[in-house]
Amino acid sequence: MKILIVSQYFWPEGFSINDVARSLVEKGVAVDVLTGKPNYPAGEKFEGYRGFGFMHETWKGVSVFRIPMVARGVGGALRLVINYLSFVISGLLFGALLLRKQRYDAILVYAPSPILQAIPAIFLGWLKRCGVIVWVQDLWPESLSATGHVRNERVLKMVESVVRFIYTRSDLLLAQSRAFVPLLQNLAAATSVQYYPNSVDPAFANPVFGDLPDVEGLDGSFSVLFAGNIGTVQSVETIVEAASLLQSYPDIHLVVMGDGSKREWMLQEQRLRGLTNLHLPGRFPVEMMPGFMQKASVLLVSLTNQEIFKATIPNKIQAYLAAGRPIVASLNGEGANIVLEAGAGLAAPAEDSQALADTILRFYRMSQSEREEMGACGRRYYLKHFEHDMLMGQLIGHFRSVSDLKKEK
Repeated sequence: MKILIVSQYFWPEGFSINDVARSLVEKGVAVDVLTGKPNYPAGEKFEGYRGFGFMHETWKGVSVFRIPMVARGVGGALRLVINYLSFVISGLLFGALLLRKQRYDAILVYAPSPILQAIPAIFLGWLKRCGVIVWVQDLWPESLSATGHVRNERVLKMVESVVRFIYTRSDLLLAQSRAFVPLLQNLAAATSVQYYPNSVDPAFANPVFGDLPDVEGLDGSFSVLFAGNIGTVQSVETIVEAASLLQSYPDIHLVVMGDGSKREWMLQEQRLRGLTNLHLPGRFPVEMMPGFMQKASVLLVSLTNQEIFKATIPNKIQAYLAAGRPIVASLNGEGANIVLEAGAGLAAPAEDSQALADTILRFYRMSQSEREEMGACGRRYYLKHFEHDMLMGQLIGHFRSVSDLKKEK
């Protein structure tokens, strides 16, 4: 079996599709990836890559084809739109050229924002007469309005029409959250929609401890670790305010590890408020994250108070559950429900800094054994619902069913 993955984001950018591609190869599936030049989340091309020209490289047995793309830059909706459209246009113009000698059983679109990246995949599916599966990570056009990039109702309606076009011309839609299923089906007409959650690299459940750099706030104190993109939807204002409320507890430290459009703002607030309990050490290789998570007392996930995010399960929740550390969920809806259902932690309402601070204090006042039991519950829940090998088997089954269906037509 040979699969093409179309994704605007891929290694060395830190997305779960990397683990999916690597695991498929390990299971005997031949995998090609059509992607752009890595520039997420900082908005600048990674070292060794340039915006123009093609690249072909191999990573973990995966054949990676890179097409020209404009970097997302720092801030500004216009630059982000150009970044999104550049991948779509480049994929339509050059994807078929780069992959002209390749044949595939199915195409998988890994679709966090932007969903528009599915357009070249649909064209390639038609050209190569194979089925297209779109794995929906974000709801569009809702994500555009929730992030504040687009407010104009007419533009949002136009985007909705494009999304409807993508969904109805796909052969299968996979929804990362059960709450996504009816919302996708409303736009998908006869296209089948099935629940298929994210998982994470098994290393998060079975970390290998190598040499990790010292990170202030993670050693010798009660540490609350946030790991991932530091952007507008992560409600970092709530984290900053909670840190301010907790300043009188010198043993409690909040560590926000990663990069993104709001990191500089957080650094400015840290300096202005004199928050010695808030640390922003920057971005580290994804391979180090399982080890860092084991050092933390509690793991933090947060989102803004938007209706769309009630249906969303941030991918870091699966990583946190696998890590077996207690979780504080500063969000509403499906993500918080999973943490509570698993018995893996506590939840606070989204954008409520006082509730977040109070919840962190509840963890702080718990015994070590109580926190460890929560972590153990989370890992058991991960193994039952999100275990990586189990989900890879399901995904291969989806490839086979779509491929067989296409052959019957």
